[in-house]
Amino acid sequence: MVFGRKNYLMLLGSLGLIVFGYAVMALDNARGLTERGDHISLDSPLSLVVSPLILLAGYVGIAVAILWRQKKVDDEPKEA
Repeated sequence: MVFGRKNYLMLLGSLGLIVFGYAVMALDNARGLTERGDHISLDSPLSLVVSPLILLAGYVGIAVAILWRQKKVDDEPKEA
């Protein structure tokens, strides 16, 4: 396999964060309209700040999961 188990778990977790971030953004913006016809939550902090931070964490997590390498352990101790 190209990646180890830890890499795949990090990829899966990061993908979950991305899906969650887009879901929060979509559900926050789908609240409805006011009496004037304006969207209720287009300027809410949840869709303008929190959701983009969750998405950023997900995308950074994918990059880290791809670049993560396990440290090689030497079997023989080095002599001083």
